[in-house]
Amino acid sequence: MSEESTVKLHFNKTYVIVIIAVIAVLAASFYLLSHSNSAVSVKSGDNVTVFYSLWLSNGTLLQSNFNSTPFSFIAGSSQVIKGFSNAVIGMKEGQTKNVTLSPSEAYGNVNDSLIITVPRSDFGNRSIAVGEQVSNGNGAAGVITALNSTNVTVNFNSPLAGETLIFKIKVVKIN
Repeated sequence: MSEESTVKLHFNKTYVIVIIAVIAVLAASFYLLSHSNSAVSVKSGDNVTVFYSLWLSNGTLLQSNFNSTPFSFIAGSSQVIKGFSNAVIGMKEGQTKNVTLSPSEAYGNVNDSLIITVPRSDFGNRSIAVGEQVSNGNGAAGVITALNSTNVTVNFNSPLAGETLIFKIKVVKIN
């Protein structure tokens, strides 16, 4: 074999190896792009549609929409509690996440100034009972927690104030 043939053969082998390497890199890049988790993630201001379940820390299931209509809201807005909104930031479509929210991330701690005692006469002759929901003159909702012949105690805190909440959230759609 001549020296010229050896050089051509070596050149052809190098050329083939480079072509194979380029094809391998392109194939690997295509695979990684098509199988990566680089999907769009939720950011503040996005309209997000989710399924969720809500439990108290004692395991009591309070609410779930997994077998019904998904819920939509604007991430980062005040449409939902802060901790829930923050939990979806960074999630991707189809992703499921469990999150535990402290009272400060959810409905706040119990505010004693929102538990008031009013004269029984403020309710007139109306029949009332402990556990009944009432509203004040501004439309704020409260629950009667105690009553006697002269006074009625009404709690205007959220029923979930002071509670640690556990959510399972699945992002269905990001707009």
